Amino acid sequence: MARDSSKTDNKKLKGETPKKAPKLPVGADSPTSFAEVQGAGGETHQSTNDPALTLTSAQGIPVADGQNSLKAGPRGPTLLEDFQLREKIFHFDHERIPERVVHARGYGAHGVFELTDSLADICRADVLGTVGQQTEVFVRFSTVAGSKGSPDLARDVRGFAVKFYTKEGNWDLVGNNIPVFFIQDAIKFPDLVHSVKEEPDRAFPQAQSAHDNFWDFTSLSPEAWHMVMWQMSDRTIPRSFRTMEGFGVHTFRLLDAEGNSTFVKFHWKPRQGLQSVLWNEAVKVNGADPDFHRRDLWEAIESGDFPVWDLGVQLFREEDAAKLPFDHLDATKLIPEELVPVRIIGAMTLNRNVDNFFANTEQVAFCTANVPPGVDFSDDPLLHGRNFSYLDTQLKRLGGPNFTHIPVNAPRCPVMHFQQDGHMAMTNPKGRANYEPNSWGPEGGPRENPARGTTSFAAPLDGPKQRIRSETFADHYSQARQFYLSQQPIEQKHIGDALTFELSKVVRVDIRARAVSHLLNIDADLAATVANGLGMALPEAAVAARPTIDLPTSDKLSILANGPKDFKGRKMGLLLTDGSSADLFTALTGSLDAEGAVWEVIAPKIGGVTLDDGTAVAAKQKIDGGPSVLYDAVAVLPSAAGAALLAKDAAAKDFCADAFGHCKFIGFSAEAAALFDAARIPEMDAGFVQLAKAKDAKAFVATCRALRFWDRERKVDLDAAA
Repeated sequence: MARDSSKTDNKKLKGETPKKAPKLPVGADSPTSFAEVQGAGGETHQSTNDPALTLTSAQGIPVADGQNSLKAGPRGPTLLEDFQLREKIFHFDHERIPERVVHARGYGAHGVFELTDSLADICRADVLGTVGQQTEVFVRFSTVAGSKGSPDLARDVRGFAVKFYTKEGNWDLVGNNIPVFFIQDAIKFPDLVHSVKEEPDRAFPQAQSAHDNFWDFTSLSPEAWHMVMWQMSDRTIPRSFRTMEGFGVHTFRLLDAEGNSTFVKFHWKPRQGLQSVLWNEAVKVNGADPDFHRRDLWEAIESGDFPVWDLGVQLFREEDAAKLPFDHLDATKLIPEELVPVRIIGAMTLNRNVDNFFANTEQVAFCTANVPPGVDFSDDPLLHGRNFSYLDTQLKRLGGPNFTHIPVNAPRCPVMHFQQDGHMAMTNPKGRANYEPNSWGPEGGPRENPARGTTSFAAPLDGPKQRIRSETFADHYSQARQFYLSQQPIEQKHIGDALTFELSKVVRVDIRARAVSHLLNIDADLAATVANGLGMALPEAAVAARPTIDLPTSDKLSILANGPKDFKGRKMGLLLTDGSSADLFTALTGSLDAEGAVWEVIAPKIGGVTLDDGTAVAAKQKIDGGPSVLYDAVAVLPSAAGAALLAKDAAAKDFCADAFGHCKFIGFSAEAAALFDAARIPEMDAGFVQLAKAKDAKAFVATCRALRFWDRERKVDLDAAA
């Protein structure tokens, strides 16, 4: 249901005298005595005698006056001895820490993971052993390429990192919303990131891959093209954090008590279903609300609509891996679910927003090497590089080795070791011994525990030391083709559109040609579509280390095949004016509430509207601040006079034209026709549902359960018509 906008009472408008803040009431039995103190500038602030409410320095020293620095006389110089001023400015000057090189733009929430299917027979990790056991988690979603200030809906890979606070230490499952990656060896990671970041001589474009450097790198890196297909798909412009999958990417091992190994790949599947936006829509969302994903997650949790993901595992043995037509240690490959089904073993619910963004989301530190006993690593070379890299990053960002003392990073189980001192140490081991082994007995501190401690799989190793890529990693195009052919036709169109758009931003013609040459090894029709869109002749196909194999398609790779089954948790925009039908409004909002959907009123003025029965309805958005790109579907319900008024307004016409162009379902009253004509909507197709009577509302909401009215796109898009 719509939530009321916050109301701000601004008493500092021109010509208006600010009112003096009222004193808080102090009764005879009140534990707190407040007094008002007026500063020299006339401002009023309050003091207290309650120690529990007393302002202090970071050292806990009570502050008598936090409004004025210590001076030599009323107009004299500030004195060096003012330690309160020094501390306050010192801390302010250091409020910012270096942002992450990648995944800088992030947003997080707290939650809980509950195990529903035990893996105790193949894994000794406590967190995966007891059905019904709940484990606290913290999740951080992010974009990869942009800075902290970049918009949410950039076309980019999304990070999906989960920190489990298990009884046996922190487990960081650090993945993405895509199950594969661009590179096979971690030594190429700096090159990949440098290529996709803003170009170093000009420092743009920000949070975009549509530039020469990225496509130069990928056109010279055949291994990247499976991931390129995912990146150019709608997976990289998700509708919400809540409507995207998560993947551990790499193959890990699960170890039982005897040290036996089972390979595993981890999957997060959203119960909300998969959903994305259109590229034109994403561009406009970034202008209207660059915090769109952040706001969506925050508001969903605050309203009690807690998002849930099921944790699934693909389990297979060494002998099963040997039969796969690719190498499971290659991070540019996935294991189709048709070959190894995903077994659901638990559910994660995000149920609490952070109370301070910096303390939690900005300071949280993940590392793929953080695994509990019973979880181990495969020989994936990209995973090994990640295990090495994260600690360096955390030392740089968080100032020292004691970042685990920060609450969001601190384990929830007992921590016992001999590490001491260092920058910002919150605790140090107690007692005389700060080393091991030692002979001080029980007072000598913790000891190794072979039964409970982490062990590694005893994998036999043999071979010369050399810098080499395995021949089993050499098929770069078969799974890229499989992914493309597994998409529904409209999704394939979007991939072609994205490739054409991105390569149109590449200045060098030879880079464009090299990129299209790879597409010829993936799908000839796709290559021809992109070449036509760029106005270029088809080049020769890139030389392939292995021929492309036609693999079976997989519905699991399509967003549209795995979309939401209802309109629950999605948002509808209701465009109203004075005189709008109260019956239609009541019926539609009632149907949306019954569906578990969210709705917002958009009106010519933020003060709201008066319906035809005299009911006053508050607005969430003013028409030029609530464009239709912010909503999954819209209802246009003006009165006749209101429609005539809106027909003169550019923002109102854009509202309707964008909803039409983005293939959204549109509910409308008969009076809306004048506004549709003004917006130059060519026809009202089957994606329009007229709300003539109150009973029509329920049918309209049911229609909106489908993601979009995709048939419309092929009629309104120049590339589709071509």
